[in-house]
Amino acid sequence: MDFSLSDEQRMVQKTVRDFVNKELIPLEQEVLKNEREGRPGIAREKIRELQNKAKDIGFWGINTPEEYGGANLGPMMAALIAMEMGRTFVPFNFGGSADNILYEGTEEQKEKYLLPVINGEKRSCFAITEPDAGSDARAIKMPAVKDGDHWVLNGEKVFITGGNEADFAMVFAVTDKEKGANGGVTCFLVDRDMGWRSEYIHTMGEWGPATLVFENVRVPEENVLGEVGHGFRLGMKWIGQGRYMIPAGAIGAAERLLQMAIEYAKTRQTFGKPIAERQAIQWMIADSAVEIEAAKWIVLRAAWMAENGMDARHQSSMAKLHGAVMANEVVDRVLQIHGGMGYTKELPIERWYRELRLTRIFEGTDEIQRRTIARNLLKGHVKVGELL
Repeated sequence: MDFSLSDEQRMVQKTVRDFVNKELIPLEQEVLKNEREGRPGIAREKIRELQNKAKDIGFWGINTPEEYGGANLGPMMAALIAMEMGRTFVPFNFGGSADNILYEGTEEQKEKYLLPVINGEKRSCFAITEPDAGSDARAIKMPAVKDGDHWVLNGEKVFITGGNEADFAMVFAVTDKEKGANGGVTCFLVDRDMGWRSEYIHTMGEWGPATLVFENVRVPEENVLGEVGHGFRLGMKWIGQGRYMIPAGAIGAAERLLQMAIEYAKTRQTFGKPIAERQAIQWMIADSAVEIEAAKWIVLRAAWMAENGMDARHQSSMAKLHGAVMANEVVDRVLQIHGGMGYTKELPIERWYRELRLTRIFEGTDEIQRRTIARNLLKGHVKVGELL
């Protein structure tokens, strides 16, 4: 059994780390200042400039198929890249990508929606969550009623990532109430100019999702994504990937935070000695290092399983659960080690504290992951001590 990365993986890891160190980390103080003063941390134009720089070194469309101009690096590379990108809170992502379910569109839909998203000309959002249907996505109720060659949508979607900026939404609505999630949910491509509006949701973080409001929004038949009634399957396909990508990013943040704590502990003195010599501090550092290492291998195994065509759902749930809890434990310890300075907005620790709290909620709460893991074990879908 070989746990080492390939030469190509190491090269990609190093290249992304160099990009983060050179291009993103130097922007952190500016981002913090902008956010303190109520402005976006980084301008959209600056993001595009950085994305073009990254494109010049080959980082464009990380998981986008080559036929669409992407690199198609696969789940393992994507997880490694997410770990490196997590080492900064600067709100940046590599360009050239699109939500995976957009590839399910017709050629006409790909031309109108997929390609513009890949090229950065349009922005999309994924709209399934409702006020009474969060973790239980099967409980969505928003109806879509057929009227001639159109579908009429009424209702609300909430906590929609990117909903305030999106040019169009992938909206999941009930087209057959009797069947519900078992063949009665359809996905629609709904342009903003068809009539829906977004409302900003203020959160404890520096980023806010949206409520999307639909009042008699008419969507033409040709804007059905996939098949009528098969939308729930598409939605689960999109959600599944995030189960190991979210903790991958959290690992990068935890590693950076732990390094900050180590450096601070060596220089901060109390009662004539660096706090690094205090057993209480040493134990917090040791526990954090162990938990980060464990999370890293759980995440990488989930990505490896996905890359090799295996069913990675159980492993991904474990990765999401452990990685999210780990990151929140680590940032709490790091803030404690920094004392009062950690609590201020002069350092990025309190920002990470707020930001990482979300990892335990979105794309499946801790409780949902525990439910999934326990169900798989109790029903025998996965066995304890199963051969690797």
